[in-house]
Amino acid sequence: MSNARATHLSRRGILAAGGALGLGAVLAACGDDDAKSGGSDKETTAAKSGPWTFEDDRGTTAKTGKIPANIVSFIGVAAALHDYGIESKGVFGPTKLKDGKADVQAGDLDISKVTIIGNEWGQFNIEKYAALSPDVLITTMFDSAGTLWYVPEESKKKILAVGAPTVGISVYDVQLPTPLQRMLELAKSLGADTSSASITAAKKRFEDAAARLRAAAKAKPDIKVLVGSASQDIFYVSGSNLSVDLEYFKSLGVNFVEPSAAALKASGGWYENLSWENVDKYGADVIMMDNRTSAVQPADITEGTWKKLPAVKAGQVIARNPEPILSYDKCAPLLEDLAKAIESAKKVS
Repeated sequence: MSNARATHLSRRGILAAGGALGLGAVLAACGDDDAKSGGSDKETTAAKSGPWTFEDDRGTTAKTGKIPANIVSFIGVAAALHDYGIESKGVFGPTKLKDGKADVQAGDLDISKVTIIGNEWGQFNIEKYAALSPDVLITTMFDSAGTLWYVPEESKKKILAVGAPTVGISVYDVQLPTPLQRMLELAKSLGADTSSASITAAKKRFEDAAARLRAAAKAKPDIKVLVGSASQDIFYVSGSNLSVDLEYFKSLGVNFVEPSAAALKASGGWYENLSWENVDKYGADVIMMDNRTSAVQPADITEGTWKKLPAVKAGQVIARNPEPILSYDKCAPLLEDLAKAIESAKKVS
């Protein structure tokens, strides 16, 4: 999203920005033939049965006559459901790069097997959507109002008029385990075998990673972690409140650099805008940088002020996805990477 969009104070305008830092399961696919084929015979049979209901995080109950088969979902949701062996027929949100490769938010999803309804902010092809005969539309929510992420407000009525119920999973001002559990529940309702060995192992890995991060933060409480995102003209420093991942990491003891409430006010509490001249405002030992394709990546930052930062010079910069894929398989490495960074970090601030 452009910097112009980043200055829009609506939650949707802020979060779609590559620099919007405020953002912030259960793998069944890794080495699991059932998951790779879209689910076991048992799950396929279940998916043909019904009726189906699911109460989402708005308190809205989605209802269909059978368990949905034609699922349309935000790309990150589709990636999480894929890790459970539940496949989406259509997706919207950042899916395909200009070179044809999958966006980071697609996870392990084979994007050649889905219909892309929209690939950028504001894109949602209603004709393609209707042609899929959708049984349900699923996405996340990044505000308290229950706004459906990447569903354009200007065409929302027409999208809803297609007739498929909608499901929203909240990732606003909650800690990561909560939406992970909710996505697990949703996948189970859609026919996933959530008691499988692969899912059980993924959840155990996540829990072990959380324990490791807690231990690392306790052992090195003086290591300061700054969460950033880069655009051409602005460097964004995120506060740890509101973001699903950062709130959880903070609860595990991670010592985050925190912009003041006054500095965060313009973005609704999510992040502070800094010019590149002022990128050294905060001292940090580890920097977590937005890895979404809409953000400028660390290797492409040419600003001399960035290159002079102690954490950058020390090589203590790691990736962060402000929109984590909500499967245990995809979230465990987030904790492991941060734990490793803290464990090996030198005090440079």
